[in-house]
Amino acid sequence: MSFVRAYNQPKVFGIAVVGALILGALLGFLAKTANLGWLAATLKTVGDIFTNLLQLAVIPLVFTAIVVGINSLRHLGGTRVAARLGGKTLLWFATTSLIAVLIGIAIGLITHLGTGVHVVPSAANASSVAGKAHGSWSTLVNDLVPDNFFAAFANGEILQVVFLAVLIGAAAYALGEKAEPFVRLNQSIFDVIGKVLSWVIKLAPLGVLGLIGHAFASYGNEFVKPLLVLLIAVYAGCLLILLGVYPALLRFVGRVSPLAFFRKAWPTIEFAFVSRSSSATVPLSRQTVVDVGVPPGYAGFAVPLGSTTKMDGCAALYPALASIFIANLFGIQLAVWQYVVIVLVAVFGALATAGTTGWFTMLTLTLGAINLPPAVVATGVAIVYGVDPILDMMRTATNVTGQMVVPVLVARSESLLDEEALRTPQFALDSGV
Repeated sequence: MSFVRAYNQPKVFGIAVVGALILGALLGFLAKTANLGWLAATLKTVGDIFTNLLQLAVIPLVFTAIVVGINSLRHLGGTRVAARLGGKTLLWFATTSLIAVLIGIAIGLITHLGTGVHVVPSAANASSVAGKAHGSWSTLVNDLVPDNFFAAFANGEILQVVFLAVLIGAAAYALGEKAEPFVRLNQSIFDVIGKVLSWVIKLAPLGVLGLIGHAFASYGNEFVKPLLVLLIAVYAGCLLILLGVYPALLRFVGRVSPLAFFRKAWPTIEFAFVSRSSSATVPLSRQTVVDVGVPPGYAGFAVPLGSTTKMDGCAALYPALASIFIANLFGIQLAVWQYVVIVLVAVFGALATAGTTGWFTMLTLTLGAINLPPAVVATGVAIVYGVDPILDMMRTATNVTGQMVVPVLVARSESLLDEEALRTPQFALDSGV
């Protein structure tokens, strides 16, 4: 019964968010065409409240996620063989993330995501956007180190908070056991922020209704095209990874038939698509990997690790696409160094936030790392949240497929892949033959 509730609640919530998206668009369009100023003002107020609630969580979420994540890497050690397997697993995680983020950037630049409409943050947050420079490497260097520790947090300088988090996280890692109380404190803070966010996210249907409604009231049906292009871009990118990159790696690196792999993995991929949860899919993913021929012991290590650190859809492709979309939406021209930072966050960010990774954390971290103002980060994240349930299905299917592909590649490189299991038809496994 608990599993059924866990499965149905996200499904119902997703339907509510999509319904709010549609209703908000209709109300906003009505407000614009009928010149209903009171309705437009009400939608704007609802959206601003939701955005401000999200903005409260940006700074502590980024800081604690990095500190806790860096120190969680300490638990990946073990015997020499385990260390080698773990190292290869993380290397492949980073490699496929690199491919995914480059695909995301390429699609974002080709499709000009977010252009055509120029969104302006609310007046209450406009001051945090004004005067921000985003155009040079010198800006990155100058903005990286704060005058003092507390100024970075008080002024909402996310790039400086990222720098401090990496520095302090690395210091805590180096201290080992001495820093465990500090790490546990950050874990507790992260959990508290996560709980607060879970309450705020329950208001997402209202927030989405207000934000999308205000957008349509301000820009009319011009807002439809950017959201539709974002949706198409995410699905196209995920399909390219799912049906292009992974089969190529299986064939040419793992020397495994992509057809044989997908024949056994497809039910798991379908479940991931519907459930929108890598964690809920872990038992199925692990069993699929074992059925393909990966030793159960290694599968039990790699698949759960991948469920939190291996998210090519949520942590690499999508943050790249969404960052370009949000920057263009607010009329911010990204510089070369910002694209480089997007790549670095995608490759190393998931590993540096092990155990805390999700699309929200990674997108917030990416937007902060490229030095977008908190007002833009919060408003941009809230806007894309409106179409997130639709996007999340394809992202999760991509995540889970990658979480199953990497153990196969590593097992092959270590001569651990069971050829007989690989050749055994799925129906024979299901029937116990």
